[in-house]
Amino acid sequence: MPPEGLSWFPLQRRDAGVREGGEPKPADSGIEDVGAAVVDCGLYDEGHRQGGRVDLETALGRADACRDGFVWIGLHDPSPEVVEAVGKRFELHPLAVEDAVNAHQRPKLEVLGDTLFLVLKTARHVSSTEPVEIGEVMIFVGPRFVVTVRHGEGSPLHDVRLDLEAHPDLLGIGPSSVLYAVTDRIVDDYAEVIERLALEVDAVEAEVFASVGANPTQRIYKLKREVLEFKRAVAPLAGPMERLAADQAGLPLDPRTVDYFRDVNDHLVRDVERIAAFNELLTGILQANFAQVAVRDNQDLRKISGWVAIIAVPTMVFGMYGMNFEHMPELEWQYGYPLVVGVVLALCALLYRTFKRSGWL
Repeated sequence: MPPEGLSWFPLQRRDAGVREGGEPKPADSGIEDVGAAVVDCGLYDEGHRQGGRVDLETALGRADACRDGFVWIGLHDPSPEVVEAVGKRFELHPLAVEDAVNAHQRPKLEVLGDTLFLVLKTARHVSSTEPVEIGEVMIFVGPRFVVTVRHGEGSPLHDVRLDLEAHPDLLGIGPSSVLYAVTDRIVDDYAEVIERLALEVDAVEAEVFASVGANPTQRIYKLKREVLEFKRAVAPLAGPMERLAADQAGLPLDPRTVDYFRDVNDHLVRDVERIAAFNELLTGILQANFAQVAVRDNQDLRKISGWVAIIAVPTMVFGMYGMNFEHMPELEWQYGYPLVVGVVLALCALLYRTFKRSGWL
């Protein structure tokens, strides 16, 4: 949904009169589709926003009329038809548009003509009972435009736009500043997810080494899967970010942003290292948990074996007397019964003391 106070703008798609399969569409269906996906469309010149929301039909023309203007359109969870319509309007490369339509892409950086295409993964930690929610942001950067396509609820970009508008010196760099601001926010959101995961890792580690007999194997495995999914979303971004931070040759970006991207890259490298450390730590915790389970099982087995050995003494003795032999010397002796009972109790007590000292009981 759009920010409060912003109205939708009309866009008539070229194929608005025909649905997939050749069925006719209502005349305003294309307008509704685009309007429902657009978060904002702003025109910027020399570091300042020119008016409020602009019409997409005239946005590029107005940007060309400015001295140093560009337009920034933001889409949230757009339909394939909306992405294709915007792609035609901004003359985006069909392969990049296809990636934006299909989503579920790995983080990557591509240069298609005079347009840069960057795919990033967003991350959001909802709760300790829910896995890390992974989304996507795709950014098209051209000489006079920026198009951001966001899938999922992670890393909302409206606040990024407001923060950037509050810094006209940075915004005055042009579309490159928008690319920096978006990547910076997404990488900063990684740090928040990492801190939440750190608390969960500490909690499960404490549970493993606590004196209680709980077995948190399932919780460890679930947390390890979350970390691995998070790692797959973050680690591939290292290559594109290194290129943005070090060598921008062949990229349609302002070289003044190199230092800004270098800062983002430093944060990303730190995040990747911490995520890798979580993965290794959880592997160690899982192995330690297995070892403790084996030790507890061994201790239980020793206790059972000790009590079985103790019970075996009276079982053997009384079982022998229960065989009803006719000639047994002790049967005619007056103190035979109490003597046998006393010997059995003494042997049981001796065995119990021996097992207790050895830690079996």
